[in-house]
Amino acid sequence: MDILYEVYIFLLAVFVGFEVISKVPVVLHTPLMSGTNAIHGIVMLGGMLVLAEAQEPLLVWLGFAAVVLGAANLFGGFVVTDRMLEMFKAKKPAAKK
Repeated sequence: MDILYEVYIFLLAVFVGFEVISKVPVVLHTPLMSGTNAIHGIVMLGGMLVLAEAQEPLLVWLGFAAVVLGAANLFGGFVVTDRMLEMFKAKKPAAKK
């Protein structure tokens, strides 16, 4: 596959992702983030498989950077989702002294 074609697909994915996320209401951010974290885990697995098949040094470095940044995004997404879900839990009454 031509590298220019891959860059075009990447830029198109960035544009579509930005447009979709910017139009989601604030109330739906937590469930959307939970769903995208699950999907991102599958994407990470695919990225690792592609990285294992890369032959050229440039593709290996790009794949490695993609996997590292994807892993950071995945784990950060789970941490942020957990914090957001804590906000929806009922608060316990204060203990009597």
